[in-house]
Amino acid sequence: MSGEGLDTRFDSAEESPGLLLWQVTNRWQAAQRAALKPHGLTHVQFVLLAALTYLGAEGPVTQKALADQAATDPMMTSQVLRALEGLGFVERRPHPHDRRARALEVTEEGRALANRAVAVVEACDAEFFGRLEERGGTALSDFTSALRALADR
Repeated sequence: MSGEGLDTRFDSAEESPGLLLWQVTNRWQAAQRAALKPHGLTHVQFVLLAALTYLGAEGPVTQKALADQAATDPMMTSQVLRALEGLGFVERRPHPHDRRARALEVTEEGRALANRAVAVVEACDAEFFGRLEERGGTALSDFTSALRALADR
């Protein structure tokens, strides 16, 4: 495209996978924020609390392991964990095998909240991504596989 407009290789914005991903992500995040609001959680708080609940079944979890599992920035992870700790959902204790690390644990209240919240998050996902299932065939599983390929980069 040339002239006074944007110099892009796409004939229309609807052809740009990056823009479409941005638009879909914003709509999905808005739906998740609305679903989680009654539980008093932001989406990132939910992700970290749920990931910690999941990982914690195997024993002590370090902040690095949690950030790796959730694919979150370590500094932001630390800030969110402090907020969750202040709310009584997470505890940080000395790590039993690494003196430099802290062992993260979900409190009983945090585990109960994570389990209530995961139900509404999964219901929100089912509604949001249901349009793919309406198309029939393997659209949803193909979409999930494509996302997994991008997430594994």
